[in-house]
Amino acid sequence: MSELGRFQRVDLRDIWKTEAQDFTPWLARQENLSELASALNIDLELEAQEKFVGPFRADILCKDTDDGSWVLVENQLERTDHIHLGQLLTYAAGLQAVTIVWIASTFTAEHRATLDWLNEITDEKFRFFGLEVELWRIGDSPAAPKFNVISKPNDWSRSVSAAARRIESEALTETKAAQLEFWSAFNQQLDATQSLISAKKPRPQHWMHYSVGRSGFGLGGLLDTRSQRIGVELFMNDDNAKSYFSALLVERSQIETELGEAPEWMELPDRKSCRIVLYWQDIDPLDSARRETYMNWMQEKLELFSRVFRPRIRDLEPVPE
Repeated sequence: MSELGRFQRVDLRDIWKTEAQDFTPWLARQENLSELASALNIDLELEAQEKFVGPFRADILCKDTDDGSWVLVENQLERTDHIHLGQLLTYAAGLQAVTIVWIASTFTAEHRATLDWLNEITDEKFRFFGLEVELWRIGDSPAAPKFNVISKPNDWSRSVSAAARRIESEALTETKAAQLEFWSAFNQQLDATQSLISAKKPRPQHWMHYSVGRSGFGLGGLLDTRSQRIGVELFMNDDNAKSYFSALLVERSQIETELGEAPEWMELPDRKSCRIVLYWQDIDPLDSARRETYMNWMQEKLELFSRVFRPRIRDLEPVPE
């Protein structure tokens, strides 16, 4: 019989010496932020680290990609205290509509009760989460983090699942049902292949958006039945979209060399947003017999777009007028 290992608890300070220099930069990395997002059941996109909100500096500021609202993360590598609680209340007052995430090694009973109370007395504009972070290893394996949700908004899990059920229970047209079937199969493929593109909740629509690591930007998969094509895109939709598009356009030749083909560069002068999109034309996007072929193409191109554009947009600055 094979010998089994035993879980061993690892002291947080053995891995992260300080919050600001070690834990916060670690958590802000996309793969680790995804672990936190999974624990919260919220899709997170990093906006900033060490961001001033009023008189205090927040550890991590994110956007909820579903509705664009703020998600503020405050970290402690020890037991919760009144100082951090006061900062969180200041953040909530300053941002008006926000999800507050308080991460600590241990929550005192009174601080957990306070978060529960805040979730009871505030409206849906404010959501408070408390999470304890742990580190575990087996034998000599690398330490692995574990987030435990110890406080969350009232009926949070129930409301999330109810929203999903409403979508699934809606009367779907044949096209909508086929779109949902495609995205469900596609997301299963992303998970099965451990793609660098994180699967999202499938919806009965012609598009799906995926994070590219910065608010105001995103990747998209497209099922265009009207024009008989599928596509992948990089979209820019914040106030600096035109400027960012111009900055990328300067690198057009090199970008197209790295992509191996020329996408459509769509500045969209009458809109706020811009797009760079690659299509596979003259096909039936919802042809179930060719679904696997289409999914393979879409995954390959999304991953390629991520590799080519992610490092460029990470440090992209608006072009001065």
